[in-house]
Amino acid sequence: MSIFVNSKTRLLVQGITGQEGQFHTRQCINYGTQVVAGVTPGKGGQMMDSIPIYNTVREARQISAANASMIMVPPPFAADAILEAADAGIELIICITEGIPIIDMLRVKNYLATTTSRLIGPNCPGIITPGECKIGIMPAKIHTPGGPMGVVSRSGTLTYEVVHQLTGVGLGQTTCVGIGGDPINGTGFIDCLKAFNADAETEAVVMVGEIGGQAEEEAAAWVKAHMKKPVIGFIAGLTAPPGRRMGHAGAIVSGGQGAAATKIMAMRDAGIHISENLGTLGMLARQVLDPDSK
Repeated sequence: MSIFVNSKTRLLVQGITGQEGQFHTRQCINYGTQVVAGVTPGKGGQMMDSIPIYNTVREARQISAANASMIMVPPPFAADAILEAADAGIELIICITEGIPIIDMLRVKNYLATTTSRLIGPNCPGIITPGECKIGIMPAKIHTPGGPMGVVSRSGTLTYEVVHQLTGVGLGQTTCVGIGGDPINGTGFIDCLKAFNADAETEAVVMVGEIGGQAEEEAAAWVKAHMKKPVIGFIAGLTAPPGRRMGHAGAIVSGGQGAAATKIMAMRDAGIHISENLGTLGMLARQVLDPDSK
């Protein structure tokens, strides 16, 4: 099984005619994702390879029965693209775009609360259920289908490192979700942990956090109260000085909050297996699942 996406997911791409949109759409198609439509205002009626392009998401959804959207739209227009997808009733929206103004995302967050649409991102690598569906910019070849590991991460590049290690020690993945590191995003750690907890084929979860915000502490509290499967955790930014931003707009320690040590303490208290060395996380996951392994 998997969470959020599978082989039946029908994807449309907003911003399909841009250079990045074309490239990553083709990568998704090559992986086997059902890409059924593209949307670029003013270019309706054209084609991108064999993919029909529409002027609006609503039209694309009505004709193609798309239930997911990948947004590859420049930052000034990305928030409106999310709103358009949600207004059209798209169930899953994956926004890859980074650099969206926080004020725009606050508007998006408030509107999404009135809909049934799920947003992953922005500023994220996307989501992949290995062997079934890839929506995003992650390198496909490092992923291995068949489980038993779920992966959720704020950092794109650390997601790739973790997945590479899991594959290297013989642990396939059910689904890998990059939730993004912006202060205002859609799907969070707890959303993914709930879904993995309910997924019959996911036996354990890797959760990769970083400094800044309180998301990891809140997730740790949820794990302690509800999680029935082992969680392996890693926090990036352990040596970051206060006030230093570490790549993501949300990854900043300020006012004594969001420090790596605080997050690690909360995760340990929740029974999460902490990897202090990213380079050995894969082996730790193997040992958690199979204590007799070496």
